[in-house]
Amino acid sequence: MAHPKSRTSKMRKHKRRTHLKAAIPQISTCSKTGEKHIYHHAYYDDEGNMYYRGKLLVKSDFAE
Repeated sequence: MAHPKSRTSKMRKHKRRTHLKAAIPQISTCSKTGEKHIYHHAYYDDEGNMYYRGKLLVKSDFAE
């Protein structure tokens, strides 16, 4: 079984992990609805319709 020869200290472990950071998500504005959304993600508008890349995917079922 593989095991470390000596214990890795908390400081050494934290220094190694400083570069693992979450990137800021890119936010886009839809040209049709004006909603802000994350790139490559489907999103809902104010009426409950689901859009992706400016195209209507799922129309809302709300009775008006």
